[in-house]
Amino acid sequence: MQQALPGHDDFRELSGYQRPDIDEVLRQVPPPRESGVLILLYPVKGELHTLLMLRPTYEGVHSGQVAFPGGHRELSDTDIRQTALREFTEETGAPHESFEVLGELSRVYIPPSRALVTPVLAYTDELGQLTPDPREVAGLIPVLMASLQRDDILKRTNLYINVLGREAEVPYWDVDGHVVWGATALMIAELRALFHRLG
Repeated sequence: MQQALPGHDDFRELSGYQRPDIDEVLRQVPPPRESGVLILLYPVKGELHTLLMLRPTYEGVHSGQVAFPGGHRELSDTDIRQTALREFTEETGAPHESFEVLGELSRVYIPPSRALVTPVLAYTDELGQLTPDPREVAGLIPVLMASLQRDDILKRTNLYINVLGREAEVPYWDVDGHVVWGATALMIAELRALFHRLG
């Protein structure tokens, strides 16, 4: 985390469409809504894991998608890191007091919801009891980091893209049978790049 972040350029080129630059997004009127998600690293039997969640099916652009726990910043949040930690606990039920924040990854703009999302990277030696909120979480998906770094999980499929107003072939990560695409796929691509740096 002391070096420049890898960013998303390589994965964005695979997607077939271009997201607005962050500087352009910040000039929007009204400004995009700030959001934070937590990418939590934690060991299970000596092997590093992270945690994804499946969103419920509802009338909305992110219905049924896989994402890192997180949500919109509230006025009571002192910064975006607190947003990510608070939202993680609200959605998963796990207390975050023992989490060590390692840093932030590159921000991602999500055009359909006009959200500017900051992925916050954190670590804990022990993940507390999980009691997900059924209104926001259809299921929690523990993911072995070693499997997330395999090259054969990168695949392509046809999905409806709100920004384009049509179906398009998009890259996605096949995470234990779950299709992970869009903003979360960008975050995973950068996380993988950081781990590849470590060798």
